Amino acid sequence: MSRINTAERVSREASDNFVFQRSLLAYHAAAERVGGDTLEIGTGSGYGIEVIAPRVGRFVTLDKHVPAPELLRVPNVEFRRATVPPLPFGDESFDCVISFQVIEHIEDDASFVREVARVLRPGGCFVVTTPNAPMSLTRNPWHVREYRPEELQRLLAASFREVEQLGVFGNGKVMDYYAENRRSVERILRFDPLDLQHRLPRRLLQLPYDLLNRLNRRRLLHANTDLTTSIRMEDYRIAPVGDDCFDLFYVARK
Repeated sequence: MSRINTAERVSREASDNFVFQRSLLAYHAAAERVGGDTLEIGTGSGYGIEVIAPRVGRFVTLDKHVPAPELLRVPNVEFRRATVPPLPFGDESFDCVISFQVIEHIEDDASFVREVARVLRPGGCFVVTTPNAPMSLTRNPWHVREYRPEELQRLLAASFREVEQLGVFGNGKVMDYYAENRRSVERILRFDPLDLQHRLPRRLLQLPYDLLNRLNRRRLLHANTDLTTSIRMEDYRIAPVGDDCFDLFYVARK
C-alpha cells in the first residue's frame, strides 16, 4: 500500500467536510451489507470503525499506519499493521471485506483483487470504493490510476462471480461545492501551461499536490463557509453507477 500523505487521509477537519461526508456514507452503506467476520483493508484515520464494528461479529482492520489507540478498544476489533498485497491471512478467513479509497494506490491491482477473493469464504462479499475518473478535476499523483466504471467492473469480474455496480452521487448543494472547487482548480492550473501535472513523474508531484490540495480546501472553506460546513452525509446517495457519480461503490460476490 502506498504511503498516503496528509490531504489523502480524510479527516474531520472542516475543510475536508465535502469528502468526509461522502466517505462516511460509504461506511454506513457497507454496514448494511456486511456481517460475520469482516476485514477492512485501509483503516485510514479510523472513523469507520465505530460504524462497522457494531454490525459484525469480528472486525479486523488493516493499514500501514496505526490509528488512534482509543479507536481500537472495542472488544471485537483487531488491528493489523501491514502493507498489501499480499494479505496476511489464510484462505477463506472472512465473510466480508471492505476497502475504501485504497485500490487506486495499489500498483498490482489485479493481484490485490485476487488476494481479496482468496481470503473470502464462498458467497462472501467485497465492498470497494474508489474515485470515479470522469469526475476528477486534476491528476492526483498519489494515485497509481483512477477507474472508469467499466474498468473497475472488468477488474472485479476476473475474480468474482457477480459485481453490483453502484456509485456515490451528490444533491444540488454538493454539486454547488463541486462547481466552486472546479473553478478554484482551474485558476490554479493556469500556472501550469505546459501541463506538467501529466508529464512529470508522480513522485515529483506528490508534495506540491498535497500542499496545494490542502490550501485549496481551506480557501474554499473560507470563501464558502456556510456551504462547506452544511454538507451532510444525507446530501449524498448510493444509486446505480453513472459517469457523474463521485465515487464508484461496487459490491462483488465470490
